[in-house]
Amino acid sequence: MVLKAVIFDMDGVLVDSMPDHADAWRTVFGELGIHITRQDIYDIEGSNHEGIIRLVFEEAGRTPAPGDFVELAKKKREIFSRINKVSVFPGIYECLDFLKNKCLLGVVSGSDRAVVMELLERFFPNTFDSVVTGNDVREGKPSPEPYLKAIGMLKVGKDECIVIENAPLGVESAKSAGLYCIAIPTYVERSRLMGADVILANHKMLKQYIEG
Repeated sequence: MVLKAVIFDMDGVLVDSMPDHADAWRTVFGELGIHITRQDIYDIEGSNHEGIIRLVFEEAGRTPAPGDFVELAKKKREIFSRINKVSVFPGIYECLDFLKNKCLLGVVSGSDRAVVMELLERFFPNTFDSVVTGNDVREGKPSPEPYLKAIGMLKVGKDECIVIENAPLGVESAKSAGLYCIAIPTYVERSRLMGADVILANHKMLKQYIEG
């Protein structure tokens, strides 16, 4: 395979942000009397805001009102912006520096576009050639739509691209799109990521694996 593009999930792959996302969601749902844990959010990570709201309500035996999707996502975004203490995982900058002039780089995230762009600007300015967020697709992960949109934007073939993921829904999305997927078990058990082509123990191993 001639590697022309590497597409990264953001939360849990590029940056350690999921605890803050989870805490923001816990606050939002808690105000509605729906009590969840961080792990509940980790297990459905990768889905866009609409998907997360739908899944959490469903699990609680409730149905969201039409206005809930916009209102709850807005509240969650405001809380996350206020509380987040996001950091970049060890080994990520080295991996990006190695890849930067060798291939195209993309991001596919289920998070809100405003949040994604703020974090990319904060930690990785002028690094990525394409960005797909939860606002840019009709169906979020595990649908293949986000990754199919990304390879369309990057103008590469499915066999010229690899995906780096850390969540079960993300792995399912990448594989459904017909892409080679490397997984890192950041917030879930390794056994939840068995659909990936390769599972690496940590972020520092990424550069070494891609180098071959």
